Amino acid sequence: MRIGELARRTNVSERSLRYYEKQGMLFAERTPGGHREYPERAVDRVIRIQELFAAGLCSEKIVQLLPCMRDTDGGPSVVATPKLVADLTAERARIDRMIADLVRSRETLDEVIEAARPS
Repeated sequence: MRIGELARRTNVSERSLRYYEKQGMLFAERTPGGHREYPERAVDRVIRIQELFAAGLCSEKIVQLLPCMRDTDGGPSVVATPKLVADLTAERARIDRMIADLVRSRETLDEVIEAARPS
């Protein structure tokens, strides 16, 4: 499929898709006319990339992680290194801290809302 179709099917801009390709996260064949042609599995790959960005990972970490994942089920691969596992464990701990901070903020906000309500 061409870049426009991949963009439509994943709701990701063509510019972002070109960036993913430049960073080594996404790959396309080229037609004789120079157009990008993506395989069907690129849809799953782009969705996975978006999920990893949403989890707070940077593109450099995603590039390291993608070869260790299968696009269809996200299972581990033999390519995963102990350093990558340690880095990802640290990322998960960072996300857990962010979640805890957000929960505390929500609880504080709930207290303020409750105190501000008319009796």
